[in-house]
Amino acid sequence: MTMPTENPMKILTESECWERLDDLEFGRMAYHLADEVHISPVNYAVDGGRIIFRTAEGSKLLGVVMNEDVAFEIDRIHTDDETAWSVIARGRAEILEGQDARDTDNLRLRPWVSTDKFNVVAITVHELSGRQFHLARPWRHMVPGQA
Repeated sequence: MTMPTENPMKILTESECWERLDDLEFGRMAYHLADEVHISPVNYAVDGGRIIFRTAEGSKLLGVVMNEDVAFEIDRIHTDDETAWSVIARGRAEILEGQDARDTDNLRLRPWVSTDKFNVVAITVHELSGRQFHLARPWRHMVPGQA
């Protein structure tokens, strides 16, 4: 098996991270609730330097109310060229109300599941990082029967 001569990891620029966030619409938000850290999937949209999503009453909303410090992550694996990437955003979440919430109506932000989600949450991103990886996956190159 030959290993690539180039670096198997590339640091993404802030611009590349925002492009990837803007291209997708499904990610995971990590938040604090009491003494635990939770991770929940959300569909989202990007608006300026913010990540916007809708949620119903429940643990995500309560977590944001109790502690605004959150993280958000998206990732992809491209099996055709054996690369993967991940973007992580850290920031402050807040519930939008009134005109601020109505201003998000024109974003491509609709619930994927047919449940009522009247609460609009905005994560103002303070830190953004991303990496792209070349996947070695040595098991794909192993010959059956050989150690």
